[in-house]
Amino acid sequence: MAERIPLRDISSLTWEHPADAAALQSLRAVPGFDAVLRAVFGLFAERTLRLMHLGGSVEVSPRQLSQINRVYEEVLGTLDAPRRYPLYVTQNPVLNAGAVGMEEPFIVLNSGTVAILSPDELRYVLGHEVGHILSDHVLYKTMVRLLLTIGRVAWSNVFTGIAYYGVLVALLEWDRKSELSSDRAGLLAVQDPEVVRLALLRAAGGVIDGVDVEAFREQARRYEEGGDNLDSIAKGLALLGRTHPMPVHRLQELDRWIERGDYARVLSGDYLRRADQARRPTAWESWRQSASSYADGFRSSADPLTSWVRDKGDAAASSAGSAVDWLRRKGRGKGEG
Repeated sequence: MAERIPLRDISSLTWEHPADAAALQSLRAVPGFDAVLRAVFGLFAERTLRLMHLGGSVEVSPRQLSQINRVYEEVLGTLDAPRRYPLYVTQNPVLNAGAVGMEEPFIVLNSGTVAILSPDELRYVLGHEVGHILSDHVLYKTMVRLLLTIGRVAWSNVFTGIAYYGVLVALLEWDRKSELSSDRAGLLAVQDPEVVRLALLRAAGGVIDGVDVEAFREQARRYEEGGDNLDSIAKGLALLGRTHPMPVHRLQELDRWIERGDYARVLSGDYLRRADQARRPTAWESWRQSASSYADGFRSSADPLTSWVRDKGDAAASSAGSAVDWLRRKGRGKGEG
């Protein structure tokens, strides 16, 4: 493939999904929220996580797993990361990775990810995780993981359980949106959409030879367009408790970002720089962008329930318009008599 374009001084706002940005603005708008989280979870939880991986995983370096280190260094260079974050490979056959920590974030690759993915597919995964760090997702993502871990304790009391569940559901909804942002960062790191599509296919279970990306894209279209209204409700229920959107949804979201021309504009150099961070949108602007994004998705969605609601809304609007026209005509008729 052609040499990747280094994205000098790129701001994370360039790739952040509107819904992700709005949710983060809402969390950050709560006075002292970040400070309390860092104080409560950062003192022991982050130290424990770091020591756990330092003692039980393999740290990637020029001397250790050098081929992974080379890819990682290239990703950091392409996204112009301000520094290197520690990278570990841990023994786990599940194809997954994560960015964790608060004050000193680090990245963990499962051994199954390293074993299954090609170097370019791994480049996308590493870019995805670096994207989480540069977007400052790690504080909240670490909190989600800790809340999932302590859930049984919280549910032992009905009052703390209800409060815990409300916070967790809100954070999980943001967590899923943050993955859409970092998918874009991963694409910018590898700069080959087919590689990203294949990596998402791998994550869904296509881990052996003989997989077909176009067949997977067709499967994604059937997932969105097929079924009836009950299937649409079932899709929403299936997301409860998940930290990631469905792989087919991630694929379609990334395709939409490419089709709108945003990806090409970034590669051409048309993107927000960190020097312009003062232009970070206000909470109201982020919410407005998020609402606009949801509205665009609502208008273009082929999901059966969404289409039904949209059609009913169009029909109601049409009927209302006809009624207004009729009243105007009657009014003019009376005036003429």
